[in-house]
Amino acid sequence: MGYAFTLDDVAYLRSDAGCAALSALADLPLTPASRLADVRRAKQVSPDHSGAVLETVLLRRKAVAKVDFDQGLFTDDALQQATPRAVAEHRARRFAGRVAHDVTCSIGADLAALPDGSFGSDLDPVRVAMARHNLAGSRAVLRADALRPVSRHVPVVADPARRDSAGRRTWRPADFAPPLDELAAAYADRDLAVKCAPGVDFAVAPWADEVELVSLDGHVREACLWTRGLATPGVTRRASVLRSTGEEWTITDAEPDDCPVSEPREWLVDPDGAVVRAGLVRQYGHKHGLAQLDERIAYLTGPVPPPGIRAFRVVEHGHYSEKALRAVLRAHDVGKLEILVRGLDIDPNALRPRLKLSGGGSMTVVLTRIGRRPVYLLAHAERT
Repeated sequence: MGYAFTLDDVAYLRSDAGCAALSALADLPLTPASRLADVRRAKQVSPDHSGAVLETVLLRRKAVAKVDFDQGLFTDDALQQATPRAVAEHRARRFAGRVAHDVTCSIGADLAALPDGSFGSDLDPVRVAMARHNLAGSRAVLRADALRPVSRHVPVVADPARRDSAGRRTWRPADFAPPLDELAAAYADRDLAVKCAPGVDFAVAPWADEVELVSLDGHVREACLWTRGLATPGVTRRASVLRSTGEEWTITDAEPDDCPVSEPREWLVDPDGAVVRAGLVRQYGHKHGLAQLDERIAYLTGPVPPPGIRAFRVVEHGHYSEKALRAVLRAHDVGKLEILVRGLDIDPNALRPRLKLSGGGSMTVVLTRIGRRPVYLLAHAERT
């Protein structure tokens, strides 16, 4: 759970003495091997707030690739849940031209991306103080309970905490803080956007008019539940795929989903995780002229893969058994093997040593099923 900051810690870290201590300790190694020496030095520089200073130095290093706060203040939990810049900016576009209220603003990462004039609130006084520091007066931040509305007539953004009282991650929406259904009920008359973990069962949010899954650089980062005027008419599910380069594309359940089933062809395509999690594999396959290997498996195949993805050029395929796969890999002189599994109960880490790889080549094997038949597809991974 990390260091438990107090309001006194935050006041110190914002003071001239705190800034000087953070600057003096910015070069600490902060490795397991240097831990004792780091603590000793921190206590020499800042005897009364050494824990807060050490934690802040560490969290600032972690924050560089995630949030855009120069000399920011964070808690470990808040930074872990903070939205990456590109994802926060993507979500904020739906609020263009509107003032919004972030009712769980935490350290201010999502609030910073919202349009000018937007404001935030949080029940945790420490996070409110950190958000005020991080936003440097660009947004108003007050202390308030998200379940007791303090604003009217403006759209609302929320990101409920997803850890229980012991600090463990929870997937039960009733255990979120605030609970998901209570949050939706409190703003039933407002346009509402709720950020959730992508693993949440969306059936627990029947009040959501649109569910959007968002990935960044191949990793599914969040689900956003949109209601009322923030949702897209005619769309109930959307996948948005973002890249750090600025490229992005989206696909929805309003698009055609005619997608045949086919035996493996020249290429195998594993759709982006946002597409799979949103249940839009058929729409993606139709859009790119691909077919499914099996109606219940999220692999696609076809003569040409979509541009700009990592796809697999199929070398051969056949019925899977360990013995057969071992012989195939030996015939292709494979010594380095990427193992992908979907639809079969196989542990790649347990399988790899049993394959007794000894060749000089490098390939990918996909283990899946077509109907009830387990199959392997041996391929070369390529960037299209």
